[in-house]
Amino acid sequence: MSDLPELSIVVPLYNETENLDPLYRELAHVISLTKKSCEILFVDDGSRDGSFDIVKALSIKDGRVRGISLSRNFGHQVALMAGLQHARGHIVISMDADLQHPPETILNMLREHEKGFDIVNTRRINGKEIGYFKRLSSKYFYRLINRIAHVTIPEGSSDFRLMSRRALDSFLQFGERDRFTRGLVSWMGFHQAVVNYECPPRFAGRSKYTFRRMLHFAADGITAFSSKPLRIASYTGIIVFLVGFAYAIFAIINYFRGDTIPGWTSLLVTVLLLGGIQLLSLGIIGEYLARIFNEAKSRPLYFIKEQIN
Repeated sequence: MSDLPELSIVVPLYNETENLDPLYRELAHVISLTKKSCEILFVDDGSRDGSFDIVKALSIKDGRVRGISLSRNFGHQVALMAGLQHARGHIVISMDADLQHPPETILNMLREHEKGFDIVNTRRINGKEIGYFKRLSSKYFYRLINRIAHVTIPEGSSDFRLMSRRALDSFLQFGERDRFTRGLVSWMGFHQAVVNYECPPRFAGRSKYTFRRMLHFAADGITAFSSKPLRIASYTGIIVFLVGFAYAIFAIINYFRGDTIPGWTSLLVTVLLLGGIQLLSLGIIGEYLARIFNEAKSRPLYFIKEQIN
Protein backbone atom coordinates (compact mmCIF):
# COMPACT_ATOMS: atom_id res chain seq x y z
CA MET A 1 0.00 0.00 0.00
CA SER A 2 1.36 3.42 -0.96
CA ASP A 3 2.50 5.68 1.89
CA LEU A 4 1.88 8.78 -0.23
CA PRO A 5 -0.89 11.03 1.09
CA GLU A 6 -4.19 11.26 -0.74
CA LEU A 7 -4.30 15.04 -0.30
CA SER A 8 -1.61 17.74 -0.26
CA ILE A 9 -2.38 21.30 0.81
CA VAL A 10 0.29 23.77 -0.38
CA VAL A 11 0.51 27.11 1.44
CA PRO A 12 3.04 29.75 0.26
CA LEU A 13 3.69 32.33 2.95
CA TYR A 14 5.68 35.48 3.66
CA ASN A 15 5.72 37.09 7.12
CA GLU A 16 2.57 35.38 8.41
CA THR A 17 3.40 34.65 12.07
CA GLU A 18 -0.03 35.71 13.36
CA ASN A 19 -1.96 33.69 10.78
CA LEU A 20 -0.22 30.30 10.85
CA ASP A 21 -1.65 28.83 14.06
CA PRO A 22 -5.29 29.81 13.27
CA LEU A 23 -4.86 28.55 9.71
CA TYR A 24 -3.42 25.22 10.91
CA ARG A 25 -6.33 24.72 13.34
CA GLU A 26 -8.91 25.33 10.63
CA LEU A 27 -7.08 23.09 8.15
CA ALA A 28 -6.79 20.29 10.72
CA HIS A 29 -10.55 20.46 11.32
CA VAL A 30 -11.36 20.38 7.60
CA ILE A 31 -8.93 17.50 7.00
CA SER A 32 -10.63 15.47 9.74
CA LEU A 33 -13.92 15.88 7.85
CA THR A 34 -12.44 14.65 4.55
CA LYS A 35 -11.38 11.28 6.00
CA LYS A 36 -8.29 11.45 3.74
CA SER A 37 -4.63 11.02 4.53
CA CYS A 38 -3.08 14.45 4.13
CA GLU A 39 0.04 16.57 4.26
CA ILE A 40 0.20 20.34 4.80
CA LEU A 41 3.18 21.84 3.00
CA PHE A 42 4.15 25.37 4.05
CA VAL A 43 6.55 27.19 1.71
CA ASP A 44 8.29 30.09 3.46
CA ASP A 45 9.27 32.65 0.82
CA GLY A 46 12.12 34.28 2.74
CA SER A 47 10.11 35.52 5.75
CA ARG A 48 11.88 37.80 8.23
CA ASP A 49 9.47 37.50 11.15
CA GLY A 50 10.06 33.92 12.34
CA SER A 51 7.24 32.34 10.33
CA PHE A 52 9.32 29.24 9.61
CA ASP A 53 9.95 28.72 13.34
CA ILE A 54 6.19 28.39 13.76
CA VAL A 55 6.10 25.88 10.89
CA LYS A 56 8.81 23.88 12.67
CA ALA A 57 6.80 23.88 15.89
CA LEU A 58 3.70 22.73 14.03
CA SER A 59 5.66 19.91 12.37
CA ILE A 60 6.78 18.64 15.78
CA LYS A 61 3.19 18.63 16.99
CA ASP A 62 1.74 17.14 13.80
CA GLY A 63 3.78 14.90 11.51
CA ARG A 64 1.52 15.81 8.58
CA VAL A 65 3.06 19.29 8.50
CA ARG A 66 6.00 19.74 6.16
CA GLY A 67 8.01 22.87 5.50
CA ILE A 68 10.28 24.38 2.88
CA SER A 69 12.25 27.56 3.53
CA LEU A 70 13.51 29.36 0.42
CA SER A 71 16.87 31.15 0.54
CA ARG A 72 15.27 34.56 -0.06
CA ASN A 73 12.02 36.15 -1.19
CA PHE A 74 11.47 34.93 -4.77
CA GLY A 75 7.84 36.03 -5.08
CA HIS A 76 4.47 34.38 -4.52
CA GLN A 77 4.27 32.63 -7.89
CA VAL A 78 7.71 31.03 -7.50
CA ALA A 79 6.96 29.95 -3.90
CA LEU A 80 3.73 28.41 -5.15
CA MET A 81 5.63 26.52 -7.85
CA ALA A 82 8.13 25.25 -5.26
CA GLY A 83 5.28 23.88 -3.17
CA LEU A 84 3.59 22.21 -6.13
CA GLN A 85 6.88 20.58 -7.17
CA HIS A 86 7.31 19.06 -3.69
CA ALA A 87 3.68 18.07 -3.07
CA ARG A 88 3.25 14.28 -2.97
CA GLY A 89 -0.53 13.88 -2.81
CA HIS A 90 -2.84 12.37 -5.42
CA ILE A 91 -4.90 15.57 -5.05
CA VAL A 92 -3.15 18.91 -4.51
CA ILE A 93 -4.80 22.10 -3.24
CA SER A 94 -3.00 25.45 -3.15
CA MET A 95 -4.12 28.36 -0.98
CA ASP A 96 -2.84 31.52 0.72
CA ALA A 97 -1.89 31.76 4.39
CA ASP A 98 -3.91 34.86 5.30
CA LEU A 99 -7.22 33.02 5.86
CA GLN A 100 -8.85 34.93 3.00
CA HIS A 101 -9.06 31.54 1.30
CA PRO A 102 -11.57 29.84 3.64
CA PRO A 103 -10.42 26.27 4.45
CA GLU A 104 -14.03 25.01 4.53
CA THR A 105 -14.21 25.66 0.76
CA ILE A 106 -11.87 22.67 0.37
CA LEU A 107 -14.84 20.38 1.05
CA ASN A 108 -16.76 21.85 -1.90
CA MET A 109 -13.68 21.56 -4.11
CA LEU A 110 -13.29 17.88 -3.23
CA ARG A 111 -16.97 17.26 -4.08
CA GLU A 112 -16.41 18.74 -7.54
CA HIS A 113 -13.28 16.62 -7.99
CA GLU A 114 -15.30 13.50 -7.14
CA LYS A 115 -17.59 14.39 -10.07
CA GLY A 116 -14.62 13.89 -12.41
CA PHE A 117 -13.05 17.37 -12.61
CA ASP A 118 -9.23 17.38 -12.83
CA ILE A 119 -9.00 21.07 -11.91
CA VAL A 120 -11.31 22.95 -9.56
CA ASN A 121 -10.74 26.70 -9.60
CA THR A 122 -12.29 29.19 -7.21
CA ARG A 123 -13.96 32.55 -7.80
CA ARG A 124 -13.86 35.21 -5.12
CA ILE A 125 -17.13 36.91 -4.20
CA ASN A 126 -16.04 40.33 -2.99
CA GLY A 127 -17.19 41.39 0.44
CA LYS A 128 -17.42 44.89 1.84
CA GLU A 129 -13.82 44.70 3.08
CA ILE A 130 -12.54 44.65 -0.52
CA GLY A 131 -11.79 48.26 -1.45
CA TYR A 132 -13.48 50.00 -4.37
CA PHE A 133 -10.21 50.49 -6.26
CA LYS A 134 -9.14 46.85 -5.92
CA ARG A 135 -12.58 45.65 -6.95
CA LEU A 136 -12.66 47.92 -10.00
CA SER A 137 -9.07 47.23 -11.08
CA SER A 138 -9.59 43.47 -10.76
CA LYS A 139 -12.77 43.63 -12.83
CA TYR A 140 -11.21 45.52 -15.73
CA PHE A 141 -7.95 43.55 -15.62
CA TYR A 142 -9.80 40.29 -16.24
CA ARG A 143 -11.92 41.90 -18.93
CA LEU A 144 -8.77 43.17 -20.65
CA ILE A 145 -6.82 39.91 -20.48
CA ASN A 146 -9.80 37.84 -21.65
CA ARG A 147 -10.20 40.18 -24.61
CA ILE A 148 -6.59 40.25 -25.81
CA ALA A 149 -5.16 36.92 -24.60
CA HIS A 150 -5.66 33.36 -25.82
CA VAL A 151 -7.06 32.17 -22.49
CA THR A 152 -10.28 32.76 -20.56
CA ILE A 153 -9.91 33.49 -16.85
CA PRO A 154 -13.05 34.04 -14.75
CA GLU A 155 -13.27 37.38 -12.95
CA GLY A 156 -12.26 37.05 -9.31
CA SER A 157 -9.97 34.06 -9.92
CA SER A 158 -7.23 33.25 -7.45
CA ASP A 159 -4.50 30.70 -6.82
CA PHE A 160 -6.85 28.82 -4.48
CA ARG A 161 -7.43 25.68 -6.54
CA LEU A 162 -7.45 21.90 -6.66
CA MET A 163 -5.53 19.83 -9.20
CA SER A 164 -5.51 16.09 -9.71
CA ARG A 165 -2.14 14.40 -9.91
CA ARG A 166 -2.31 14.05 -13.70
CA ALA A 167 -3.23 17.73 -14.11
CA LEU A 168 -0.43 18.75 -11.74
CA ASP A 169 2.14 16.57 -13.52
CA SER A 170 1.15 18.32 -16.75
CA PHE A 171 1.39 21.74 -15.10
CA LEU A 172 4.89 20.98 -13.80
CA GLN A 173 6.12 20.65 -17.37
CA PHE A 174 5.96 24.44 -17.77
CA GLY A 175 9.48 25.86 -17.54
CA GLU A 176 8.59 29.55 -17.63
CA ARG A 177 10.19 31.90 -15.12
CA ASP A 178 7.85 34.90 -15.28
CA ARG A 179 4.84 32.88 -14.25
CA PHE A 180 1.15 33.75 -14.39
CA THR A 181 -0.27 30.56 -12.87
CA ARG A 182 -3.95 31.39 -13.42
CA GLY A 183 -3.37 31.79 -17.14
CA LEU A 184 -1.23 28.64 -17.39
CA VAL A 185 -3.90 26.54 -15.66
CA SER A 186 -6.60 27.89 -17.96
CA TRP A 187 -4.42 27.28 -21.04
CA MET A 188 -3.84 23.63 -20.05
CA GLY A 189 -7.40 22.52 -20.67
CA PHE A 190 -8.55 19.39 -18.78
CA HIS A 191 -11.98 19.11 -17.22
CA GLN A 192 -12.31 22.22 -15.04
CA ALA A 193 -14.94 23.47 -12.60
CA VAL A 194 -15.33 26.67 -10.57
CA VAL A 195 -16.40 26.99 -6.93
CA ASN A 196 -17.44 30.35 -5.47
CA TYR A 197 -16.34 31.49 -2.03
CA GLU A 198 -16.88 34.58 0.07
CA CYS A 199 -13.66 36.39 0.87
CA PRO A 200 -13.48 37.13 4.63
CA PRO A 201 -11.37 39.97 6.05
CA ARG A 202 -7.68 39.24 6.44
CA PHE A 203 -7.16 37.64 9.88
CA ALA A 204 -3.95 39.54 10.71
CA GLY A 205 -1.15 41.47 9.05
CA ARG A 206 -1.34 43.32 5.77
CA SER A 207 -1.55 42.27 2.17
CA LYS A 208 1.78 41.74 0.40
CA TYR A 209 0.24 42.76 -2.93
CA THR A 210 1.13 46.43 -3.17
CA PHE A 211 0.00 48.56 -6.11
CA ARG A 212 3.43 48.07 -7.71
CA ARG A 213 3.21 44.29 -7.38
CA MET A 214 -0.29 44.31 -8.82
CA LEU A 215 0.98 46.21 -11.87
CA HIS A 216 3.86 43.73 -12.28
CA PHE A 217 1.42 40.83 -11.91
CA ALA A 218 -0.89 42.33 -14.57
CA ALA A 219 2.04 42.91 -16.95
CA ASP A 220 3.15 39.29 -16.51
CA GLY A 221 -0.35 38.06 -17.28
CA ILE A 222 -0.77 40.15 -20.43
CA THR A 223 2.70 39.62 -21.90
CA ALA A 224 2.67 35.88 -21.12
CA PHE A 225 -0.42 35.17 -23.19
CA SER A 226 -0.76 37.84 -25.85
CA SER A 227 1.34 39.58 -28.49
CA LYS A 228 -1.44 42.07 -29.20
CA PRO A 229 0.24 44.95 -27.31
CA LEU A 230 3.08 44.72 -29.85
CA ARG A 231 0.57 44.82 -32.69
CA ILE A 232 -1.22 47.77 -31.11
CA ALA A 233 2.11 49.62 -30.96
CA SER A 234 2.70 48.82 -34.64
CA TYR A 235 -0.79 49.93 -35.70
CA THR A 236 -0.45 53.13 -33.68
CA GLY A 237 2.86 53.85 -35.42
CA ILE A 238 1.24 53.34 -38.84
CA ILE A 239 -1.67 55.65 -37.98
CA VAL A 240 0.65 58.37 -36.65
CA PHE A 241 2.84 58.05 -39.74
CA LEU A 242 -0.15 58.49 -42.06
CA VAL A 243 -1.46 61.47 -40.09
CA GLY A 244 2.02 63.00 -40.07
CA PHE A 245 2.43 62.42 -43.82
CA ALA A 246 -0.92 64.10 -44.51
CA TYR A 247 0.04 67.02 -42.27
CA ALA A 248 3.39 67.36 -44.07
CA ILE A 249 1.62 67.62 -47.44
CA PHE A 250 -0.75 70.20 -45.95
CA ALA A 251 2.19 72.22 -44.59
CA ILE A 252 4.07 72.12 -47.92
CA ILE A 253 1.00 73.29 -49.86
CA ASN A 254 0.49 76.16 -47.41
CA TYR A 255 4.16 77.08 -47.69
CA PHE A 256 3.99 77.49 -51.45
CA ARG A 257 0.73 79.41 -51.10
CA GLY A 258 2.37 81.74 -48.61
CA ASP A 259 -0.16 80.95 -45.84
CA THR A 260 2.27 79.69 -43.21
CA ILE A 261 2.03 81.33 -39.79
CA PRO A 262 4.92 81.05 -37.33
CA GLY A 263 3.89 79.34 -34.10
CA TRP A 264 5.12 76.89 -31.53
CA THR A 265 1.82 75.29 -30.37
CA SER A 266 1.38 72.88 -33.28
CA LEU A 267 5.10 72.02 -33.21
CA LEU A 268 5.04 71.36 -29.46
CA VAL A 269 1.89 69.20 -29.64
CA THR A 270 3.32 67.19 -32.52
CA VAL A 271 6.65 66.58 -30.79
CA LEU A 272 5.00 65.57 -27.51
CA LEU A 273 2.54 63.27 -29.28
CA LEU A 274 5.21 61.54 -31.34
CA GLY A 275 7.61 61.32 -28.39
CA GLY A 276 4.92 59.84 -26.13
CA ILE A 277 3.94 57.21 -28.69
CA GLN A 278 7.58 56.28 -29.27
CA LEU A 279 8.27 55.89 -25.55
CA LEU A 280 5.09 53.85 -25.09
CA SER A 281 6.03 51.56 -27.97
CA LEU A 282 9.58 51.15 -26.64
CA GLY A 283 8.18 50.31 -23.21
CA ILE A 284 5.93 47.60 -24.65
CA ILE A 285 8.83 46.15 -26.63
CA GLY A 286 10.99 46.34 -23.52
CA GLU A 287 8.50 44.25 -21.52
CA TYR A 288 8.70 41.45 -24.07
CA LEU A 289 12.49 41.72 -24.33
CA ALA A 290 12.76 41.47 -20.54
CA ARG A 291 10.77 38.23 -20.62
CA ILE A 292 13.05 36.83 -23.33
CA PHE A 293 16.10 37.93 -21.31
CA ASN A 294 14.84 36.19 -18.16
CA GLU A 295 14.06 32.99 -20.05
CA ALA A 296 17.42 32.98 -21.84
CA LYS A 297 19.38 33.13 -18.57
CA SER A 298 17.89 29.75 -17.55
CA ARG A 299 18.58 30.34 -13.86
CA PRO A 300 16.91 28.08 -11.27
CA LEU A 301 13.54 29.36 -10.11
CA TYR A 302 14.55 29.19 -6.44
CA PHE A 303 16.96 27.75 -3.88
CA ILE A 304 15.93 25.85 -0.75
CA LYS A 305 17.60 26.85 2.51
CA GLU A 306 15.95 24.32 4.78
CA GLN A 307 13.36 21.53 4.74
CA ILE A 308 11.46 19.79 7.50
CA ASN A 309 9.68 16.42 7.29
